[in-house]
Amino acid sequence: MKKRYLIILLVILSILSVFIGVVDLTPTDLFHLTESQSQIIWISRFPRLISIIIAGVSMSICGLIMQQLSRNKFVSPTTAGTMDSARFGILVAMLLFSTASPIQKMLVAFVFALAGTFIFMKILDKVKFKDPIFIPLVGLMFGSVISSITTFFAYKNDLIQNMSSWLQGNFALIIQGSYEMLYISIPLVILAYLYANRFTIAGMGEDFSTNLGMNHKKIVNIGLVIVALMTSVVIITVGMIPFLGLIVPNIVTIYKGDNLKNSLPHTALLGAIFVLACDIIGRTLIFPYEIAIGVTVGVIGSGLFLYLVMRRKVYE
Repeated sequence: MKKRYLIILLVILSILSVFIGVVDLTPTDLFHLTESQSQIIWISRFPRLISIIIAGVSMSICGLIMQQLSRNKFVSPTTAGTMDSARFGILVAMLLFSTASPIQKMLVAFVFALAGTFIFMKILDKVKFKDPIFIPLVGLMFGSVISSITTFFAYKNDLIQNMSSWLQGNFALIIQGSYEMLYISIPLVILAYLYANRFTIAGMGEDFSTNLGMNHKKIVNIGLVIVALMTSVVIITVGMIPFLGLIVPNIVTIYKGDNLKNSLPHTALLGAIFVLACDIIGRTLIFPYEIAIGVTVGVIGSGLFLYLVMRRKVYE
C-alpha cells in the first residue's frame, strides 16, 4: 500500500466526484463553462469534495489516535460513545441556546464529546476483563445509554425529527458557506502528526511512558481533546459517519504496523478515499437520487467490522 498509489486513487475519485450529479458536466465543459455550470462547480460540487476529504481524514485519524491510546484496535469514536456524547451536546445546545451559532453549538458538542470520551477511558481503566472484543462492546453500551437519554429529551421537546434529519451523515446539503467550519480540523491533523511519536509511546502504557520521562496523562489528554474537537466539527457540519474511525486505521495497521507517525499519512489518505468511494456509490446507485453517506458507510463499514472480528478469531 504505497502512498503514491493512494494519492493517485484519491485524485481519480476526486475528479469523478466533481463530474457526478444531476446536472451533466464533462471535462470538456471546463473550457467553456456557462455561468450556471460555474456556480454548480464552485458553490456545490467543489465544497462537497473538500468536505468529504476533510471529514474522511478527520474521522480516520480520530480512530487511529483512540486505538493507540486505549491499546485496543476496536475502539473508535463510534464504539467509545464519543459521537453519541457529541450528539447529546448538540441537543443541549438546541434546547438551552436556541439562537446559538454553529460555532457555539460545536463548542457545546466538543465539551460533551470530551466528557464522554474521558468517562469511557475511565471505564476502560476499571474493566479487568481486557479482551479486545469486550472493550468496544462496553463502549457501544455506554454510547447506547447516552443515545437513549438524548432520544428521551428530544422526544419530550418534540425534536426527534429535527435531530434525526440534521445529524444523519449527508453531503447533499453541503454548499459554499456551510462547510468552512471543517477547516478547523486541518491544524488539528497537523498537531496529531506532530504528537504522533508521543501517542505511540503513550500507547505502550503509563509505566513505560513515565520511564522515558514523558507525562503520560498530559499526552493522553491532548489526544482526547484532538479527537473530541474533530468529531464535534464533523458531526456539526456533515452529521454522523459511523465505523469510519474503526475500519480505516485497522486496515492501515495491518500493512504499516503500530508506529503512528508512519501510519498516520496512509490512514488520512485511505480515510478520504473510503468516504469518497462510498459517496460516489451513494450518488450513482439510485441516480438521480442519492443515498446518504451515513447509510453507505454504515453498511459497508459494519460488514468490514465483522470481517475484522472474524479475522482476529481465525488468528487466535
